[in-house]
Amino acid sequence: VLDDADLGATAESLRIGSFRNSGQVCSLKTRVVVPRSREREFLEAFEAVVVSMPVGDPTDPDTQIGPLVSERQRTRVESYIRTGRSEGARVVVGGGRPAGLTSGYFVEPTIFADVDPSMTIAQEEIFGPVLCVLPFDDDDDALRIANDSAYGLSGGVFSADEERATRFARRVRTGSIGINGGLWYGADSPYGGYKTSGVGRQNGVEGFEQYLETKAVAWPSG
Repeated sequence: VLDDADLGATAESLRIGSFRNSGQVCSLKTRVVVPRSREREFLEAFEAVVVSMPVGDPTDPDTQIGPLVSERQRTRVESYIRTGRSEGARVVVGGGRPAGLTSGYFVEPTIFADVDPSMTIAQEEIFGPVLCVLPFDDDDDALRIANDSAYGLSGGVFSADEERATRFARRVRTGSIGINGGLWYGADSPYGGYKTSGVGRQNGVEGFEQYLETKAVAWPSG
């Protein structure tokens, strides 16, 4: 989130971009890197979005946060929340189980602040409704934090200046990236990751190429 971004619009975009499927999607934005000078402003906007998300029965059209897939997964997510707290991160909102929901493996949508990039919750995939907000000082610092990960599947850049955002996006080591909430997934768009997020691509021409047999023919030189 660059320093000229519309923070209200950014926070609203993360309603789906970070919490879809209760956070159980490999391509969600789970580390939100924000300018230190606007961190408090962003946290206020983001908290307002999170507390407005109804948690409950996934068959209810009004529900925005449903249960996790299993008890085992809820236990795993809750262990990450405990680890985040023990390593010094601060829970801004959430961090427990929602009241009144006795059936289903629910975890409250949770935002962590005061997160250092080296913390476990900033380095490992949680696969639950748990996000980290990490402050940066300038664009180079933001890029360093964004690329300080073993993973590189997807990401996003938010800025009032699309050209600036695009220049920044080109430097992020991730297989797909959206500008101001732009959706990068489609039949014509190659999808896949960098680093330990995998090799190869699906969709697009690149997705077909992996099924082709390429032949190299050599002639004598001279």
